[in-house]
Amino acid sequence: MPKRERVMRMSVEQPMWRALAGYRVLTMFYAVGLFATGYDRFPRPGVAIAFYCVLFVWTLATLPKVANAASCTRPFLAADLTLALTGILLTPVADAPASIAEGGPTLPSIWTAGSVLAFALKGGWRWAALASTAVAAANLVERGAPTRDTVHNVILVWVASIAIGYVVEVARASERTLARALEIEAATRERERLARDIHDGVLQVLAMVQRRGAVIGGEAAELGRLAGEQEVALRTLVSGGLVPVPRVSEEAGGGAALRGTGDRADDRHGEDDDEDHDGPVDLRALLAPYAGSRVGLAEPGAPVPLPPAVAREVAGAVGAALDNVREHAGEGARAWILVEDEPESVTVTVRDDGPGIPPGRLARAESEGRLGVALSIKGRLRDIGGTAELVSVPGQGTEVELNVPKNAMMNAPKRTTSTRGKTTRGKAERR
Repeated sequence: MPKRERVMRMSVEQPMWRALAGYRVLTMFYAVGLFATGYDRFPRPGVAIAFYCVLFVWTLATLPKVANAASCTRPFLAADLTLALTGILLTPVADAPASIAEGGPTLPSIWTAGSVLAFALKGGWRWAALASTAVAAANLVERGAPTRDTVHNVILVWVASIAIGYVVEVARASERTLARALEIEAATRERERLARDIHDGVLQVLAMVQRRGAVIGGEAAELGRLAGEQEVALRTLVSGGLVPVPRVSEEAGGGAALRGTGDRADDRHGEDDDEDHDGPVDLRALLAPYAGSRVGLAEPGAPVPLPPAVAREVAGAVGAALDNVREHAGEGARAWILVEDEPESVTVTVRDDGPGIPPGRLARAESEGRLGVALSIKGRLRDIGGTAELVSVPGQGTEVELNVPKNAMMNAPKRTTSTRGKTTRGKAERR
């Protein structure tokens, strides 16, 4: 069975909620401790004791409410703020006037700030401003007159809560932007991977139907015309939507040597995709079927172990390069594959003795939606952390160098899905 991966949803604000829960518990015990140490100065300690009993039960019972934004509902926030305001307004009833005049703490003390912070985490800076303003008004009523310490504490709570609320809003916006970017990147990479194995097969079949229909004539010509229109529409969609066009190789006739080796390699790749490899794959085994009368293969005497996904993509890129040789270099062209296992990387070079690529041909092909080189070769190597370089001089052949750093192989996916060897194929221009 395939291994299942747990996907943890990132939350920037979740640590803030955990900190708020701890803050509420600690400040509740702090408020009770202040009362216990100053018990003698309270003319009506029963009022304070009753309030602290309610505060103790409420703080512990509502811990799940401050676990996250979803649990922290508006009714809870209203009740929590009401309890804090009630404690502030009960202070003159329970405490001595002299203590209040000297700037003594209110019954809930700094526990009140937790209620304001809950507003900030839930609704941002606007909600924080509303709650801190209500607390400021209650403190002014409790003191009877605005003193320097009272104004200082009010402004401190007001500024701090608004700042935290603003930070939370920015964090949420950043989290949404990052999540959306990751979703787009994942969708784009998956679309590229699937397109490499599917789209070009469809395009080639449509191109073949168009050519055969024109040759046969009659109703077949009309069918070929419709196929041609669909090919153009699909290529436009592929090119404009940045959906890569992959390698699916086989021509209707000619190039028998190259065609035969390519088919055998595709079949081998298809078998590999159906197997679940836990260990490395010898790249030489995947490239060996490409060798033939017109394709030479030079490889190290020792195995070239690669992760299965990396080996398949490298072999697929080699096959795409050989497709181009067969399609554009002519029936008499020869190709050579050189495999080099270096200490820092694995390099595979595909060279041919064809006429080369005319200047500007690759850019023109890409604008037409023929993205074989751009995506079936370079795209494959990019997906596994490697690079692909193409050097072509008119009249002197073409050389494609595929390089995969070994440190990039450590992060390569363990399994990819491919449809090579299982798709109906037709001849189409790739460069």
